[in-house]
Amino acid sequence: MEGILTAKSVMSFDGCESFVNGFCTDNIFSDPMLSHAEQIKCNLIDAIEKKDSHVVISICMNQQIIGLFSFLALKDEQYLEMLVGLSRYEEAYSAMFAYLKEHFTGYSADFVFNPNNYLLYNCLKQNGAEFYEEEQRMVYNNSAFNIDTTGVELLTEPYIPSYIKIHRTDMYWTGEKILAAKEQFRTLIAIENGTVVGYLDVTYCHEENEPYDLWVKEEHRRKGYGRKLLAKALEMNKPKGMMVLVEIHNEAAVHLYESMGFERIDNQNSVTAHLQM
Repeated sequence: MEGILTAKSVMSFDGCESFVNGFCTDNIFSDPMLSHAEQIKCNLIDAIEKKDSHVVISICMNQQIIGLFSFLALKDEQYLEMLVGLSRYEEAYSAMFAYLKEHFTGYSADFVFNPNNYLLYNCLKQNGAEFYEEEQRMVYNNSAFNIDTTGVELLTEPYIPSYIKIHRTDMYWTGEKILAAKEQFRTLIAIENGTVVGYLDVTYCHEENEPYDLWVKEEHRRKGYGRKLLAKALEMNKPKGMMVLVEIHNEAAVHLYESMGFERIDNQNSVTAHLQM
């Protein structure tokens, strides 16, 4: 593809809608973060308005859009997360990376994308990205179940130190960050003999919420705490929907979610890549 290539910040969603809609049924280049209307609003429309914490970039060839990319961009934390990545052109991905390198040098960056998108995969690989396990999207089907959730409760002040102590640290959303985002997350904890033995961080502010981290201490597994935590979260989430992303080879986790009424959704898997800009 030849012509004049430009990359610039998007100031309005006007003019982008038809471009976005053109990817909805594309199994190769569709974006798993644009699977329904609420995600379009949060990850694109609202992101354009939130210029202090987001950046939306359009890549144009001869003034025609050939790429659209949305990022969470946290200056204080030097952190980027790709929320949307849409293009069918190698040149667009190269231009997007050139823009990021110019404006966000030194940032730690995560890219969540369609595992079939070989153009973005190749571009990330050429830039030295580290890839994580592909994740299966699963959606709750509102199944009825009767699970005793005794021992599971909302996190309260006395248990915060114990929650922080056992919380995983190999992720962006550490326990401290979860607690600082109370408008977005609620945390459930499993308690045995007065001790926190597990937790579930889950969003509650969307029409379709998501468990971000379900964790039970190894010596307390196979006691049903995972099911109890998830059951309590589903109960508190009603009447809203819930989805989850599960590593495709984590058979135990997939089985847990299926047993709780989650169904696998075809063509909406995702993979995450990490790199330092």
